[in-house]
Amino acid sequence: MNALQGKTGWALLLALAIAFPLLTTNSYYLTVMTLAFIYAIATLGLNLITGYTGQLNLAHGGFMAIGAYTLGILTVDHQMPFWAAFVLSGVVCMIVGYVVGVVSLRLKGHYFSIFTLCIGYIIYLLIEKWESLTHGTVGLIGIPVPAAIGPVTFDSVQAQYYLVLFFLVIGAFLMHRIVSSLLGRSFMAVRNSDALAEALGIDLMRTKVLSFVLSVAYAGFAGALYAGHVRFLGPDIARTDLTFDMVMAMLVGGIGTLLGPLLGALLVPWVTQTLQFLQDYRMLVFGPVLILLIIFLPDGIVGSYLKRQARRAAAARRGQ
Repeated sequence: MNALQGKTGWALLLALAIAFPLLTTNSYYLTVMTLAFIYAIATLGLNLITGYTGQLNLAHGGFMAIGAYTLGILTVDHQMPFWAAFVLSGVVCMIVGYVVGVVSLRLKGHYFSIFTLCIGYIIYLLIEKWESLTHGTVGLIGIPVPAAIGPVTFDSVQAQYYLVLFFLVIGAFLMHRIVSSLLGRSFMAVRNSDALAEALGIDLMRTKVLSFVLSVAYAGFAGALYAGHVRFLGPDIARTDLTFDMVMAMLVGGIGTLLGPLLGALLVPWVTQTLQFLQDYRMLVFGPVLILLIIFLPDGIVGSYLKRQARRAAAARRGQ
């Protein structure tokens, strides 16, 4: 029954996402939702390394920037076809992620987080200062829209919305397969206890590095979609603010769940846009609301719901 309810819920969410462009004629809303979907893809990756493996990577936004700039540089400066550059965006992130992971994952706890925070800042500085490669503060201009696939083109806002939604659905499905597999259980064993994981015969370093590489691949592909949608890139995409927004989305939705980061990544941009009229004072409202949410729903919206359902199921079994 629970599995059936879960599939029904996912199907309903997908139906709502498909119908959204038909329910609004405002292209601005479509743009906001498209960007929210892109951030949701990246947040899924961050949730893999943080929520399921227990390693807080504060350079995740930097890897999204690497994916975006890889696509931008290859298409603008080297006239590479969009989809070839798109694939290479994920590949480059995985290669860089492997190198960073091998070095950084020897550290534990907050030492790892601080190290990755520094890595994220280094990525930002490289993008800003390496003008011959990244164009520096001038940025990359004229990034092409995603190339047509057969008769299907992606020149309109609505078409790009559905394209990003397609990749979000594929990303969520693959993430579900990963976390439900033996590999996903290995990630969770590492999260729960390094000593216990080693006792079970799990290679800690290999498992952590694999989780790190898979997570930054999501960031790289999200960055490539971002570049194709916005069509302009500047160093600001690599700022740590983006990573903290993803962390906030995980906390709001429910870290270590599949639906939680998706829900958080969709809610946070809309709340931010709603409070836009407050300009610099909007955090005076958003900040306390987030604090209250963490106090009263420490497991996030989805995590708290799942725990409540588990308690009800346990109580029903005791009553039998």
